[in-house]
Amino acid sequence: MNSDKTKKGVERAGHRSLMKALGLVDEEISRPFIGVVNSYNTFVPGHIHLDRLADSAKEGILLAGGMPFEFNTIGICDGIAMGHVGMHYSLPSREVIADSIELQVMAQQMDALLFVSSCDKILPGQLMAAARVNIPSIFVTGGPMATGCCNDQGIDLTSVFEAVGKYKAGKITEKAVWELEEYACPGAGSCSGLYTANTMACMTEALGMSLPGCATALATDAKKQRIAKKSGMQLLKLLEKDIKPKDIMTMQAFENAVRLDMSIGGSTNTALHLPAIAHECGLELTLDLFDKISKETPHLASLRPSGMHHMSDLDAAGGVQAVLDKIKGRLNQKTLTVTAKTLGENLKELRIINPAKNKEVIRDLDNPYHKEGGIAVLRGNLAPRGAVIKQSAVDSKMLKHTGPARVFDSEDEANKVIMAGKIKKGDVIFIRYEGPRGGPGMREMLQGTAAIEGMGLSDSVALVTDGRFSGGTQGPCIGHVSPEAAEGGPIAIVRDGDVIEIDVPARRLNVKISDEEIKNRLKAWKKPEKKLTGYLKRYARLVSSADKGAVLD
Repeated sequence: MNSDKTKKGVERAGHRSLMKALGLVDEEISRPFIGVVNSYNTFVPGHIHLDRLADSAKEGILLAGGMPFEFNTIGICDGIAMGHVGMHYSLPSREVIADSIELQVMAQQMDALLFVSSCDKILPGQLMAAARVNIPSIFVTGGPMATGCCNDQGIDLTSVFEAVGKYKAGKITEKAVWELEEYACPGAGSCSGLYTANTMACMTEALGMSLPGCATALATDAKKQRIAKKSGMQLLKLLEKDIKPKDIMTMQAFENAVRLDMSIGGSTNTALHLPAIAHECGLELTLDLFDKISKETPHLASLRPSGMHHMSDLDAAGGVQAVLDKIKGRLNQKTLTVTAKTLGENLKELRIINPAKNKEVIRDLDNPYHKEGGIAVLRGNLAPRGAVIKQSAVDSKMLKHTGPARVFDSEDEANKVIMAGKIKKGDVIFIRYEGPRGGPGMREMLQGTAAIEGMGLSDSVALVTDGRFSGGTQGPCIGHVSPEAAEGGPIAIVRDGDVIEIDVPARRLNVKISDEEIKNRLKAWKKPEKKLTGYLKRYARLVSSADKGAVLD
């Protein structure tokens, strides 16, 4: 046991004395030491209930003979950080979370870890840490928020952001915006569509790092408390069998997760987070693999923001396991999971309570919503190393589009013009210097994209950026353009009026100027200087590009 280094032998009497200051007795000190990593805080809706989940998990650990020790990590709410300087800090927090867990666990020498986690950067950061310290681990994801309701319609956070665009366009009143604001988010949990938080929870279950059913069980459902308790009990079995994260998160498991991602039409942020987690496992997960799997995998579940169903519907239809069962012929079923069984063995135990609902929410392979998966990777003279689009969220007539560039050197500049109603049909909005290094921090852009949707322009206006998009984004929004503008990528030399060619089926993203003109413009290009301080200054110096997962080198 790792914890024996801190508590065994006469030489550790002083250490045990400090443990007894916590109120521990010898019988408790003799047990395996289990770290309970919790991102609970009272500022983020996805986290306000995690204290109760952690309590249930600790009860499970005690029932199974372990000794739980809880500690916290930070958690940023992307919705509250959206559209202002705060979003510069969201993606960078992922590395701080991973680092802080490594520091705590290695210093205290814990034997196993139970992660209680929710939301966009927190869950990926914790998965990165689990791979890095590589001791037996299990995840309890916080669960989706219940669906909001207004005027007898299911609503969510994206409904509110889009309402702002409708208001700016004169389509609805300020009172109507307030009504949506009042009822869209009814309580604890991660926002109720398939946004990044819930996508990553699904990825965690598909990777095999959480118990079956965990990802979609609602935050407020007693089922989630029971899953937390069972997870605490199961962790002691993983410790006994010495099953570690890197035994579970193999290349085959990552491929399974990507295939699930394509089947459900998840957030484009998976193209940042899964490669970063794989990197901690010593594996390389490329954009080419995402695109290859997408071309082979039909889109079976139509979930918000671009679809009609919410996470509660997916849970009622059998959740992640039901989707995996639909595509099991295309999965590696021999991958190990935290059940200590294989993925295939878990699927044999699947029981669908409502088969009719399953058919409605999760379509069969021969009746998909789209023939290809949710994400496509585009390349061309604007994105030599790739760019990412959620093709399942794009109006069919915008899968191919040619239009003039409207160029902005920051999200703030673009949002002012968008909110002022100065974007025309056919425009291709370019937002640059928002990449991992150039932002820094690769800001999400839900405020602008939701406004475009609300104004009714998503079937005529495209957006291209070296930044990224919220999982709540829909429409022809192309992000992660690599190399980014701050690296001197071609996106840096696009000018107003340049003709942009987008062809999603052909996977092309080009500016229609000659190679010679691109070279000449790049020769004349000078990187704008940004005055940075503190963590962002260090982050900008160390972060890799989006196509590499924006990991720190």
